[in-house]
Amino acid sequence: MSDTNRRIKDWPEAERPREKLLDRGAEALSDAELLALILRTGDAATRTSALDHARLLLARFGGLRQLAAATIAELCQIKGIGPAKAAELQAVFQIARRFADARLRPGDRFTNSEEIFRSYHERLRDHKREVFYTLLLDSKNRLIREVPISEGSLNASIVHPREVFSPVIRESASAVLFVHNHPSGDPTPSREDLDITRRLKEVGELVGVRVLDHIVIGNGRYVSFADRGLL
Repeated sequence: MSDTNRRIKDWPEAERPREKLLDRGAEALSDAELLALILRTGDAATRTSALDHARLLLARFGGLRQLAAATIAELCQIKGIGPAKAAELQAVFQIARRFADARLRPGDRFTNSEEIFRSYHERLRDHKREVFYTLLLDSKNRLIREVPISEGSLNASIVHPREVFSPVIRESASAVLFVHNHPSGDPTPSREDLDITRRLKEVGELVGVRVLDHIVIGNGRYVSFADRGLL
């Protein structure tokens, strides 16, 4: 009888994911085996195990990272994956994101573009829409707070200087930097990115607020306008 037609509890003990983890450590498990431990049960109607479901999920979405970006509705399209299991999967992936999150906290000092990349990469790399943030800084480049400005395609009608600089002036920030993502994974600045940054820098100069950088987050990569001499 093949693994597909057997319940995990019917497998030899050394092959069961839970027992394998306890005996050899979590690093010995495959991605599918780790997912099977989260799913716990398979589908009795189709005689598929939790490991079968895990393998199907990885094959359907193309890997753990793509699976982590799946919506509840997309997960529930898989036979045997209902809202409860989909919610458990999303909870696990959110815990992983928060564990890897190195975001700046109020009072932290901005020193270079790489720390901004580390702070926002996990949060933004899997977003399916562009998200634009303004970071308000004091005179010593310490973070006051971040302000979400827009979500959607980046253009002049969405990222308007009035919306960007209203909280800057209200909180008497001395400097700002901008962060947004490219859902394509390629952080190369677009023409719209360049135009918007130029306009925001001009407004910053008019109101006496330093624009320190605009950082575009991609998949594992980023572009800093300041580092590239684009500011």
